[in-house]
Amino acid sequence: MASGGIARGRLAEERKSWRKNHPHGFVAKPETLPDGTVNLMGWKCVIPGKQSTDWEGGYFPLTLEFNDNYPSNPPMCKFPPGFFHVNVYNTGEVCLSIVGSAWKPSISVKQVLVGIQELLDDPNPESAAQGVCYDLYKKNMPEYKNRVRQQAKKYPSRV
Repeated sequence: MASGGIARGRLAEERKSWRKNHPHGFVAKPETLPDGTVNLMGWKCVIPGKQSTDWEGGYFPLTLEFNDNYPSNPPMCKFPPGFFHVNVYNTGEVCLSIVGSAWKPSISVKQVLVGIQELLDDPNPESAAQGVCYDLYKKNMPEYKNRVRQQAKKYPSRV
C-alpha cells in the first residue's frame, strides 16, 4: 500500500465507526481543506467537560494529528496553546500515557478522546507538563479549581 494508505484506511474506518456511535457532547471529524477535500490525517475535535466537575460547561477544542505510521504511532493531541492543565504543555500538546508510552495500535479515536476527558478532572501530577499548573494543583487547590472554572467559561458550547 502507498505511504499513508494503511493510516488513511484505518482513519476512514474510525470516522465511519464514530459517526455510528460516539459519546454525547463529543465532536471528532476530519478537517476540510480550503478546496473542499477532506484531510483524514488531521481531525478537529471537541471534548466536553464532565458534569459535576470544575470542567463542566466547557467544550474544549482539540486537534488530532496523525502521521503516515498510524496506527503503529499515536496521534499528536493538542489543545490550544496556553491551555491550563497539569498534563498539557504550553504548546497545547497533551501528556497522556495512552498517546505516548502506553500506545497500542488497537486504541481508537474514541478511546483517546474519552481518556483525555478523564485526564481533565483527574490529572497525573507525577507527569506534569506545566510548572504553574502543577504548583497550584499541589499548593493552592482552590485557586487551581478557580482557574479551571474560568477556562471552562472561555470555551462555552457552540450550539
